[in-house]
Amino acid sequence: MNAIKMATAERDWGQFHSEENLAKSVAIEAGELLQCFQWESGFDRDRVQDELADVMTYCLLLADKLGMDPEEIVLQKLAVTREKYPVDKARGRSAKYDAL
Repeated sequence: MNAIKMATAERDWGQFHSEENLAKSVAIEAGELLQCFQWESGFDRDRVQDELADVMTYCLLLADKLGMDPEEIVLQKLAVTREKYPVDKARGRSAKYDAL
């Protein structure tokens, strides 16, 4: 995260990083990531890597802006997921929790 903050500060981009703008950027970059898979069964690994890095960067910036620890919020969500999708009911299934 320090490298991201440094790159942002060096360019004075923080002024554009409102919560709303960062959330929009996550969605925009996720769309660009999805485009990598749009028309072909194969994909350009380097392009996917670049777009995935963009998505992750904006997610990290948004979490930082909101004062949230990325690892902590992921672990909290995993705890919720474990409750909604118990292994004995969900293993090997893609059904939504209310259909298990």
